[in-house]
Amino acid sequence: MESTVAQKLEAIHNLQLIDSRLDALIKVRGALPEEVQDLEDEIAGYETRLEKFKAEIEAYEEEIKQLKDSIKESEKLIKKYQEQQMNVRNNREYDAITKELELQDLEIQVSKKKIAEAGVKIDQKKVDLEELTAVMKDRQKDLDQKNSELSTIISESESEEAKLNADREKALKKVEDRLVKSYNKIRANAKNGLAVVLVKRGACGGCFNTVPPQRQADIREKKKLIVCEHCGRILAGVEDEIEEPTPVKKKRSKAS
Repeated sequence: MESTVAQKLEAIHNLQLIDSRLDALIKVRGALPEEVQDLEDEIAGYETRLEKFKAEIEAYEEEIKQLKDSIKESEKLIKKYQEQQMNVRNNREYDAITKELELQDLEIQVSKKKIAEAGVKIDQKKVDLEELTAVMKDRQKDLDQKNSELSTIISESESEEAKLNADREKALKKVEDRLVKSYNKIRANAKNGLAVVLVKRGACGGCFNTVPPQRQADIREKKKLIVCEHCGRILAGVEDEIEEPTPVKKKRSKAS
C-alpha cells in the first residue's frame, strides 16, 4: 500500500531528527577525528621518508663495499704488474706496464675519494634519520594523546550512537528511495545538516526566511511535498505557537 504524503513527511522528518541527534554526537568530538587523521597521515609520511633514508644509506654502504673490492683488485694488479716489470725484455714493455701501474694507482685514488664522499653522505643521512625519528616520536605521542581523548569521547556515546544507527536503519526503510536521494543531497549542501524542517513563527526552520500564510496553509494540509523557495529544504509541517495566558490584573478594592 502506497504511503500518503503525510506519512512520507512523518517518515522523512523522523529520519531528520535521528540524523540531527547523530550530528550532535559527532559535533561533541569536535575536530579530534580530523586531527587524528592529519597526524596519522603526517606520521605515515615520516615513515616513508625514514625508509627512503635507510635505503639510501644501504645504497651508499653497498657502493663503498664495491669500491673497496675494486681497490683490492687494483692492488692485486699492481703487484702483478710490478713482478712483470722486473722481467721486461724491452723499453716498450716497460712503458706499457708502467702505464698500467699508473692507471691502477689512479683507480685506487678515485675509489678512495668516492669512499670518502659516500662516507660523508652516510653520516649526513644518519643525522637526518635521527632528527626525523625524534620528530616522529613526538608526533606519535601527540597522536596517542589525541586517540585517547577521542576513544574516551566515543566510548561515552557509543551505546547511544549504536541505538541511533539502528533506529536510522529502521527509519530509512520507511522512506522511499527517491525521497532518500533528495534528502541526502539537500543534507550534503546544508551547513547545519538540516534537510527537513518545520515552519516556526512563520519562517523556514532552516534558512529563517518568511513563509507566506497561504503556503503555510498548504503545508498544514500535507497533501503534497513542499520545499522552501529560498533554501530548498523540505517543509514537513508548521509548528503551532503556544500562546501564553495573559495574566489577569487584580482590581484594587476601593478604600471604604
